[in-house]
Amino acid sequence: MAIKLSEVLFGTFGKLRYQPTAKRVRALTGGNAVVDTFHALLVWEPQRITPVFAVPVADLRAELAAPEHQAGDVPEFGVKIMLDAPPSLDPRTGFGRHTAPGEELDVVTSAARLPRAAFRPADPDLAGYVVLDFKAFDWLEDDEEIIGHPRDPFHRVDIRASSLTVEVKADGVTLAATNGAQLLYETMLPVRYYLPPADVRLDLMEASTKRTVCPYKGTASYWSYPPAENGQNLAWAYNRTFRDAGQIHGLVSFYNERVDITVDGVLQERPVTPWSTPPTGAGGGGSHAPSRAH
Repeated sequence: MAIKLSEVLFGTFGKLRYQPTAKRVRALTGGNAVVDTFHALLVWEPQRITPVFAVPVADLRAELAAPEHQAGDVPEFGVKIMLDAPPSLDPRTGFGRHTAPGEELDVVTSAARLPRAAFRPADPDLAGYVVLDFKAFDWLEDDEEIIGHPRDPFHRVDIRASSLTVEVKADGVTLAATNGAQLLYETMLPVRYYLPPADVRLDLMEASTKRTVCPYKGTASYWSYPPAENGQNLAWAYNRTFRDAGQIHGLVSFYNERVDITVDGVLQERPVTPWSTPPTGAGGGGSHAPSRAH
């Protein structure tokens, strides 16, 4: 009997998961390396969508110590990335909300004490490793900066040029029309249509102060379309883009969930995702539910 691979992946969400990486991984604070290792792991705690790094304790250039202060409350943000996906924790849920047994630890360097920035899982397969809070450090994979969270080796972004006519409407008003779109296919997310800004009615829209981060695509800025009920932060463009997403640099995309998109005259179904309504929180890429973008 055939197996749908996404169902296999979703079936692991409730478990502690890990995957070795061959990359050189460095965590820095104040410009100084706290760890420099070729033996890092990517770790997903139960219900987590995005991974963090676990590193060998032997490669730490810092001390681990019992926390000095009592743990504060860490709000939990639930999300379903697809209708058939299990409930998960989106990346707004802080590092301190652990879903696996283990021990929280402070990371102590000669210059600073980072409260509860490390977590030692109580799992024999991860013995000798500690998981580090991504937001507490600056990160490099080899000599490349990593932002947002580590990249998931089972998550892919493909971009393809298209000459099909793509039209975007909100409440019956045409906001964009082009036959020069770049189509972005991202694992378990809807196809996104990136359009040349010359083909977008940015004069009908308002620039937003919202900024988000995606580890796969870069840093995005947003526009709103105030006349629409769900027009807040409706469109975005990446103005700091990684080389492997260079085709979409400066192009504008809209939430398929909140506009009407036709492709060669065929109206596309609106997907149901965490972005189906304007976000109220902050995060990255979208900086709301899931914190990386679209």
